[in-house]
Amino acid sequence: MTLISTDSTRLGLTVGPVLYFWPRATLLQFYAGLADSPADTLVIGEAVCARRRELRLADWLALGRELQQAGKTVVLAAQVLVETEADLRLIEHLGEQDGFAVEANDASALQLLVGRVPLVLGPHLNIYSRAALVEHAGLGATRWVAPIELPLDSLAAINPPADPVRTPLDAAIETEAWAFGRVPLSFSARCFTARHHRLAKDACEYRCLEDPDGLPMKTTEGAPFLVLNGTQTQSAAVQCLLHDAAALRAAGVRRLRLSPCAQGFEQVLRDFDAVMNHGEPAGSRTGDWRGLGVPGPLANGYARRAPGMNWIEP
Repeated sequence: MTLISTDSTRLGLTVGPVLYFWPRATLLQFYAGLADSPADTLVIGEAVCARRRELRLADWLALGRELQQAGKTVVLAAQVLVETEADLRLIEHLGEQDGFAVEANDASALQLLVGRVPLVLGPHLNIYSRAALVEHAGLGATRWVAPIELPLDSLAAINPPADPVRTPLDAAIETEAWAFGRVPLSFSARCFTARHHRLAKDACEYRCLEDPDGLPMKTTEGAPFLVLNGTQTQSAAVQCLLHDAAALRAAGVRRLRLSPCAQGFEQVLRDFDAVMNHGEPAGSRTGDWRGLGVPGPLANGYARRAPGMNWIEP
């Protein structure tokens, strides 16, 4: 299995794992819709909370094989916050699956997976320098999903297109940038959604199911502030780099990470493909998303060395 794109101009489109707790039928319908989409890579599995079990590992594997038959590259997501022996055993099981790469989001996952499966370096690993990327490339990883808060010029310095970091097999490490979706800001052993409903974490009643795009929080002035998603806290703003095709290519980015939302995501995916890979103008596409239920407001500050919640006009 290879994770390296062969087309030097096309920006690959990766659909990240669903970060919210959706019912089983909703998940299956969502992925059925992606089978014929422009996305070439799908990262599947539960990355946020071990209590979310609408699909178990056997279900994710069966879904992954179906998506592979549809021509997609499928990557299994390892949980970000590893807390228990059961979490570690699940990661070990991921490392036993032939035919799938695994996206590691925690150092303990790296220890368990090295040498067993193709590795993707997830956005939650602390890789902020070329030296760190070189060290991780030595573990056999072939793709790096850059930390979301890194500006594009830093990506170019860490893994420049003219001199990319290489694996022990002399393959160039791919850089993937978070191009769409709410920004995961933190993970905690506490469940903030349960706390909001005055429930214990272990008796949460799966209240996350009520919030398909997370639970919005506002400041005392009524402005969008944060989104609660169980043990994860996200930005209220949605990072969107639809207008940054030239800057992304100049930074050596080879693929884009699009994080799912509950409404309008297939149109978002089609628009990214049209703009990034077919030269169509971005125009008013992002304005049209609001009518489809795509969450907002949009932001691009991190990519441009500004506060992450800012929207800087292209």
